Amino acid sequence: MSRNKAKERVKSAKGRKSGSTRWLKRQLNDPYVNRAQKDGYRGRAAYKLLEMNEKLDFLKPGQVIVDLGAAPGGWCQVATAKGAKVIAIDLLEMDELADVDFIQMDFMDDDAPDRLKDMISKYNSDGLADLVLSDMAPNTTGHKQTDHLKIMAVVEAASYFAAEVLKPGGTFVAKVRQGGAQNTLLAEMKKDFETIKHMKPPASRKESSEQYLIAQGFRGC
Repeated sequence: MSRNKAKERVKSAKGRKSGSTRWLKRQLNDPYVNRAQKDGYRGRAAYKLLEMNEKLDFLKPGQVIVDLGAAPGGWCQVATAKGAKVIAIDLLEMDELADVDFIQMDFMDDDAPDRLKDMISKYNSDGLADLVLSDMAPNTTGHKQTDHLKIMAVVEAASYFAAEVLKPGGTFVAKVRQGGAQNTLLAEMKKDFETIKHMKPPASRKESSEQYLIAQGFRGC
């Protein structure tokens, strides 16, 4: 037997679409998926946050963090392990986690930002958070320009929310697509933050167009 572990093979079951077979094969052969199972994380995405934090050190004990698009909860697990309290929201259900206050709701609903602000106030009397995380990604259509506009609309909404709730010195992390944030949004954010970087963490699949925007040093209102 060779020293390199043989890749697991997935046969196309009768009735299974080829796309489903490719996804299952990729999952079974993904070292981050296997590592997440061993480490007790709810998904491979946990390592994206861990790797970004390793480079930029924005997770601290005692923080109040808002996690937008939190399900299944991998980023919440990483944040609470660092000693943070997390307010989380997602359109999908999420099983309970210690030190996480979760609501099942679409962040793009008009009432969502105010609901989250009320939840922050339970932890900080000033209603402000140390960090806003957004791993939200709208459903894709397959049309490149349409999908880009949809993801940028979500990023823009998340950035406006972050500007309303972040403490001075706070950080905003958001999933974007290849090419990063649009120039108009970046120009606005540069007024609000001391530094802005784009990063594709190693845990992000090579074939994925995703990358992350990390804005640090919020200047406050």
